[in-house]
Amino acid sequence: MLEEPAAGLAHETDPLQAKLSRRAVLADDVYEVIKGLIMDMEFPPSARINVDALARRLGVSITPIREALSRLESDGLVEKQPLKGIFTTPLLSEQEFEDMYELRLYLEPAAAGRAAQRLSTGIGQRLRTLLDELPAETSLTGYDGFRALMLHDAVFHQAIHVASGNQMVTQALARLHCHLHLFRFGYESATGEATVKEHRALYQAIASGDTDAAVNAMTVHLESARDRLRSRHH
Repeated sequence: MLEEPAAGLAHETDPLQAKLSRRAVLADDVYEVIKGLIMDMEFPPSARINVDALARRLGVSITPIREALSRLESDGLVEKQPLKGIFTTPLLSEQEFEDMYELRLYLEPAAAGRAAQRLSTGIGQRLRTLLDELPAETSLTGYDGFRALMLHDAVFHQAIHVASGNQMVTQALARLHCHLHLFRFGYESATGEATVKEHRALYQAIASGDTDAAVNAMTVHLESARDRLRSRHH
């Protein structure tokens, strides 16, 4: 277990400190850097985070560190353990993984079908724009490289949830933070290529206004994503 990755790294040339020093340090910057450490497994699952050492490493005060960790706790990526400190959360258990996809398969195909019925909301153009904005590179590695794909995946699905018109479904899925948890299992270029291909098929189904096709496309996408990640998780 990597308990204190900051030890021995608190110096001016640390690339993480340099990343923050390029502009005024904001809480959002610190949040993204720490999230990157978690996603890249420099803070692996169930590792203790030494707040003081991390602040020294990043060259910032304790305050933005604690603010960032509070946000990461809401995301389900860190947890406070009484009398022990702050730790990264474990990866989803096998049962949690299966339960998450079971819930998504209950809710998201129906949301896609509703989105296809509500094309007057402009959802087709919104999804087309998101697909067009996605970088073409398919061989990205590491958190920084895959961050664009992760964000695209989360925003793409959220746009469909919102277009369904059901706020409770949208809020329930947002609270899962499923994309953050699933991203920690790791991605490969083939995964990214498959995700984009499935998103294009999903867009075409919704934009056609065909409810059944949209439901089927979302079901195929979720089941395929589950199976790809299941092989890495189990």
